[in-house]
Amino acid sequence: MSSPLWQVRLLVVLTAVLGVNYVLWRWFFSVNWPAWWIAVPLVIAETYSVIDSLLFGMTMWRSKRRPAPPDAPPDATVDVFITTYNEPLDLVQRTALAAAEIRHPHQTWILDDGNRPELAAWAEQHGIGCLHRTADWVDRPRHAKAGNINNALMATEGEFILILDADQVPTPDILDRVLGYFDDPRMALVQTPQYFVNVDDADVLGSQAPLFYGPIQQGKDGWNAAFFCGSNAVIRREALMQLGVSRYADELERSVRTALRTARKIVGRARSGIEESDASLRTLLDSIDYDARRALGALDRGEAVADVTFRFGLRLRDAEREVARSDARLLADDVAAIAALEDGLSTDGLDAVDVEVLAATLERDWSAAGALSSVRRLVDAVDVSRLDEAQPVMPLATISVTEDMATAMRLHGMGWRTAYHHEVLAHGLAPEDMASMLTQRLRWAQGTVQVMFRENPLVQRGLSWPQRLMYFATMWSYLSGFAAIVYIGAPVVYLILGVLPVQALSSDFFIRLVPFLVVNQLLFFVVGRGVKTWRGQQYSLALFPVWIKAFTSAFGNVFRGRALDFAVTPKVVTPTEGRPRWDLIRPQLIAMGLLVAALVIGGIRLAVGQAQPLGTALNVVWVVFDLVILSIIIRAARYRGSASVEERTPA
Repeated sequence: MSSPLWQVRLLVVLTAVLGVNYVLWRWFFSVNWPAWWIAVPLVIAETYSVIDSLLFGMTMWRSKRRPAPPDAPPDATVDVFITTYNEPLDLVQRTALAAAEIRHPHQTWILDDGNRPELAAWAEQHGIGCLHRTADWVDRPRHAKAGNINNALMATEGEFILILDADQVPTPDILDRVLGYFDDPRMALVQTPQYFVNVDDADVLGSQAPLFYGPIQQGKDGWNAAFFCGSNAVIRREALMQLGVSRYADELERSVRTALRTARKIVGRARSGIEESDASLRTLLDSIDYDARRALGALDRGEAVADVTFRFGLRLRDAEREVARSDARLLADDVAAIAALEDGLSTDGLDAVDVEVLAATLERDWSAAGALSSVRRLVDAVDVSRLDEAQPVMPLATISVTEDMATAMRLHGMGWRTAYHHEVLAHGLAPEDMASMLTQRLRWAQGTVQVMFRENPLVQRGLSWPQRLMYFATMWSYLSGFAAIVYIGAPVVYLILGVLPVQALSSDFFIRLVPFLVVNQLLFFVVGRGVKTWRGQQYSLALFPVWIKAFTSAFGNVFRGRALDFAVTPKVVTPTEGRPRWDLIRPQLIAMGLLVAALVIGGIRLAVGQAQPLGTALNVVWVVFDLVILSIIIRAARYRGSASVEERTPA
């Protein structure tokens, strides 16, 4: 039973008022500046958390529960893409057979990036298409899953595309349930939940994400910002192809603009090196600079890139001819001057006057011709055909290791709409051990942070401000790893060293903090409508090393050119054997050890009268809370998987 929207909005307003009041008071009245090294990080972390709660509140402000869509148009043509790389063949085959049984007319395609002959033979035997990369992709960037889909888009022609991961087994009515949304001609994408059949009620690895595939997606949907999540989504081909062509044109225009601006700099340097007496060359270079400025202005007015570059190329060709004629005349004069010296040559060589004349000839400034030649090479170097890529048009975004968020954001920037359909229409497989789960979460976080660095939604054209904030909210959430360090460290510092990050644990502190925490948790409870959200809150803190690694590695990739490997999440379909991988959670174990040590030392300090009872009690509660949250990582390390897929997959 959904909660009335007025209740949610009331709690959002209360959370915002209490949170802003608390954080302003903390900054202006309660920071313990003598202990700035812990006090300032703590208040920054608290400010981060308040902003996070404000973004969550805005997300929920217009939560949309969509009614059933219209009936699916019977004549809509659909391609079903099943993306795979190295997943087990039986897993891919199970999904492909289920996809072939989808009731709405369609063509099923296996997009095998592993290029396995046995899978292609099996697909042909069952009347299912199988696509591999074309030869154009050899020795060029592959762009992982995005590249796989982009390659398939050029080989198929369905009006709509259903994208499924290799483990996401669709229900027969998946297309019947969502195609009706596309009666809206501006609807580009419909996303459905990702639900996993191999997850028990405890959900130790936190795979189901019921808060995201529910209230959060519904909230974003209210702002026309429902995300593409990489699978279980139907996309309008027209929207994707328009996006690909538009991005190609935008990138080409940026290249032309860069070439024209650089050309102006080259011409300016050349002009400064020409003598004042050579007025004709200076005038000629001035005219090229003027033409470059005119070309940039034409681009600003929206004129076609091809027309602008063609006109500038013609003018550049005329200038090159004029410089060539001028250089030819100068060369003829120099040859004549040298010939006239022959009568003055002595047996000992040239006299002083002759040497000066010859030196002046050899040192003549030829920079005008060199400048125009450089400009010509610069303009010609604009790669219209994008020979560095397998295909010039890339509909799905290739700027991160995850293609979904950037693609959806670009579609919204072009004015397309998306929808979130809250009904499970495919059943997938979640990671069944902690190593696989960490691989998956790291990739998600890295991809999101890459998008934030490369195409920050706050400055993207075409997005409304609510849409910008909806995208930014997801990116912002992955910075929680740094806040987690502070939330773990602050009580340890107090219990061991007795250093308090606030000026005093006064009534003002509790009156402001406690109501904010209570109302904030009440907001989660109300919007969850009975959905278990605690596991997600645990992992937002417990995976702090993953979030920090995602941020630092994505930063190194975007700004320092470091490689960022794409790792496919292992699909483990049976319970695994072996010992717990304690090495994978070493930072969390160290943090838990410090927290336990802090409890012991804090108790000793209190017993010998070196600590305040109130401060100790408050920080003991804080430490216990941190330990309860971090304890999930112990259970995750010991988790060995659930029942087999055959037992859990619906018939």
